[in-house]
Amino acid sequence: MKKLINNAEDVVVEQLKGFGAAHSEVEVHFDPNFMSVAGGISGRVAVMSGGGSGHEPLHGGFVGYGMLDAACPVSVFTSPTPDQMYEAGKAVNGGKGILQIVKNYTGDVMNFQMAADMLRDDGIEVHNIIIDDDVALKDSLYTAGRRGLGTTVFAEKICGGASLEGYDLDKLAALCKKVNIHGKSMGMALTPCTTPQNGTPSFELAEDEIGIGIHGEPGVERTKIKSADGITETLRKHIFEDEAYTRQLSKWDVEKGDWVDTEVKDITFEKGDEMIALVNGMGGTPVSELYTVYNKLAELAGGHGVKIVRNLVGNYITSLEMAGMSITFLKVDDELLRLYDAPVNTPALRWGV
Repeated sequence: MKKLINNAEDVVVEQLKGFGAAHSEVEVHFDPNFMSVAGGISGRVAVMSGGGSGHEPLHGGFVGYGMLDAACPVSVFTSPTPDQMYEAGKAVNGGKGILQIVKNYTGDVMNFQMAADMLRDDGIEVHNIIIDDDVALKDSLYTAGRRGLGTTVFAEKICGGASLEGYDLDKLAALCKKVNIHGKSMGMALTPCTTPQNGTPSFELAEDEIGIGIHGEPGVERTKIKSADGITETLRKHIFEDEAYTRQLSKWDVEKGDWVDTEVKDITFEKGDEMIALVNGMGGTPVSELYTVYNKLAELAGGHGVKIVRNLVGNYITSLEMAGMSITFLKVDDELLRLYDAPVNTPALRWGV
C-alpha cells in the first residue's frame, strides 16, 4: 500500500483538518465529525447528506451555496453515525425543516432514520429521501434494493437550488423523489482500491478482467476487458434498456406520527427525452480517458434519439484510487433543468456566481 497518509487511524481527521484549512467557507466540526456552511442558514429548508470517506468530493466537496448545507464524513467506506447527523442537523436547522438525501446502503438508511427520529424529538421536521439509481443490481451485500450512485450528485445540486428558491419541506422531498426516479446509473472498475485500514485490495480482478464493486461488493458481471467504446456501449445498453423499477419508499406521516410506505415506479428513457449526462471517474482514471468515454456516449445517445443538454465529466463520486468510471443519465424537464442551472459555489462544483 502506497498512500499519502500518516497513520491509518488518523486519516479522516487529518483530511478534514486540511479541507477546513483550504476552504474557509465551510466549517469543519469534530467529535462528532461534520461539515456545514459557514454561518449557518435561516428561513429555508436545510439540505444534508453524508457517507463514508473515500468517495470525495462526495459529500463534503458539495457543501456550500446552492447545494448541501451539511455533510457527515466518517471512516472510509462506512456509514455516518446518528449522532453526527443529529449534531449537523441542529447546526444547520433554519427553522423550516431538514431534507436528508440518503444513498441506499443499509447502514446509511438505518442511521439516517435514527438521526431523523432524534431531530424530530427536538421538534425539527425531517424528511429522508433514498437515492437508488444503480441499474446493475436489484440487491447487493450492502443494500435492500438498488444502490445509490451518480444521481446523488444531481439530487444534491437540484435540491440545494430549490431550497434557495424557497421550496418548503414537502415540496422539496417530492422534488428529490422526482430526481431519483428520473436518474439511472451504472459503473465499472478496471482495478480494485485499497482502504488505509486494511492495507490490501478490496477485491481481485485479473489483468484482463473488468467488473464493479465500489466497496468490494459484487457487480452484475465480470468480463474480459474491451475497448473504451465497447465498455461505454455496455453501460449505455444496461441503462437505456432498464425496465421501470418499482421502489418501496418511506415517508414520515406527520398526522400518523409514523413511517408510511409508498410505491414509486421510475421512468424509462424514450426518444425525444432531454438528459443531463455524468461521466464520473472512480479516482484512478485520467480525465482524458473519461472524455473518450463521453465522446462515444454522446454518439450513442444521439443514436437512441435522446438529447444531452448538460454534462459533467470528471471525478465526482470516487472510490479512493480505483480505476474505472460510472455513467449517469438524468431525464430532465423545465423544472429540473432550471434548478440544475441555478448558481452553485462549493469546493467541487461552481458556476453562475
